[in-house]
Amino acid sequence: MFIGREKELNDLDKMYQSDTFEFMVIYGRRRVGKTTLINEFIKDKKAVFYPGIDSNEKQNLELFSNSILSAVSDMEINTIFSSFNDAFEYIFQISKDERIVLVIDEYPYLANCYKGISSLLASFIDHKFINSKLMIILCGSSLSFMENQVLGYQSPLYGRRTGQMKILPFSFAECAKYYKKFSKYDLVLAYGITGGIPLYMSKLDDNKSIEDNIKNNFFDTSAYLFEEPGNLIKQECREPMQYNAIIKSIATGATKMGEISVTSGLNDTGAVSNYISKLISLGIVEKEFPYKSKNNKKTIYKLSDTMFQFWYRFVPANMALIGRGAKERVYERVKTQIMAYAGFVFEEICKQYLWQENLNGNLPIDFTDMGRWWGNDPVKKTQTEIDIIADNEENEAIFAECKWRSENVGEAELKDLQHQSTLFHYKRNVLVLFSKSGFTDGCRKLAEEIGDVLLISYNDMEWK
Repeated sequence: MFIGREKELNDLDKMYQSDTFEFMVIYGRRRVGKTTLINEFIKDKKAVFYPGIDSNEKQNLELFSNSILSAVSDMEINTIFSSFNDAFEYIFQISKDERIVLVIDEYPYLANCYKGISSLLASFIDHKFINSKLMIILCGSSLSFMENQVLGYQSPLYGRRTGQMKILPFSFAECAKYYKKFSKYDLVLAYGITGGIPLYMSKLDDNKSIEDNIKNNFFDTSAYLFEEPGNLIKQECREPMQYNAIIKSIATGATKMGEISVTSGLNDTGAVSNYISKLISLGIVEKEFPYKSKNNKKTIYKLSDTMFQFWYRFVPANMALIGRGAKERVYERVKTQIMAYAGFVFEEICKQYLWQENLNGNLPIDFTDMGRWWGNDPVKKTQTEIDIIADNEENEAIFAECKWRSENVGEAELKDLQHQSTLFHYKRNVLVLFSKSGFTDGCRKLAEEIGDVLLISYNDMEWK
């Protein structure tokens, strides 16, 4: 079942309707739904769909030839073009008078086995395709490759695209629309354990409790999601054991390069740096600085994929029990820790909610950027963190904290946030407290006294 991506489909359709040469670049991490989107777009169109493979030039040319001939020719399928140049020439001749979509999926595989493909494609675009009705879609999962070697200035293809799309996981709002029967609280975990990845979302059954979904999808050796992280790492990385150790280290609390090096057991920051660069290119890890700071000494690393965060935090440590079919016991062991994990997910949901309300003009100030901050509190002489800072060019800012716990949030939390806001020098500060359960009367009274305070309960958050 195809869900969401209405804007992306509309943008592709508009490009298709131009009936002139178009060149779209689509990229995003694995499993995010790029190929599904493309297949939905071309299902009623004349199209060549060629999935690049991690092999040599000869095998890719054979597959490319078969993809072309099976889609747009009466020639015998086993016919192989003598070169990619001949294959492109054949496509050009057909597309001079007829609208055709050429999709090259996982373009990095082709580019790695045939180094001259981007230059060849650029030459065809400049001298032939530009005068055709061809629509090209290049798609890839390696973020760094697509951004640097396709979209980047150093690429032979630079400046030739007519559009680009970075496909992101579904937002919490989209996830909430997908599941009809989960409770509002279960939706937080449903979003977290799938990371908004459509394929992972499809594995959950909202006719069952989120507890049963966790046990059946993560604590059962026959489940797809139980095998997924390991399979993805094996598919993309040559030394999966090292990558698994690094991801587990980050998932269980290590954030700095030195910490990750030690806790992963590699004890080599140079090697760890290279492994992390690869994980960043796959969209699994991201580098983070304190908001408005580019101080390399404060760089930390975190998992950008909340499903990986969940899996590596709870599965490896319980692998022996899971292997013996004791999923009930495993869940009992980790259920209290899952509350802390849900708090991590709730913080991301709150960021998305602030962006939604900001774009709809529902906040006291309009902000243009957002981030998390950590650093030294010179007054209390301690290290401190602020979940969310969002500001604008008028020197106004929102300071927000997100509390996912059963107790109501009280005055102390609001006073702490008010103090933290004074560590900065904005001319106007708006304080926002997000709470799973609500707020004490004392907190509400203090908010009125301070002014410019928003108290937002999870139950009151509406999604559009």
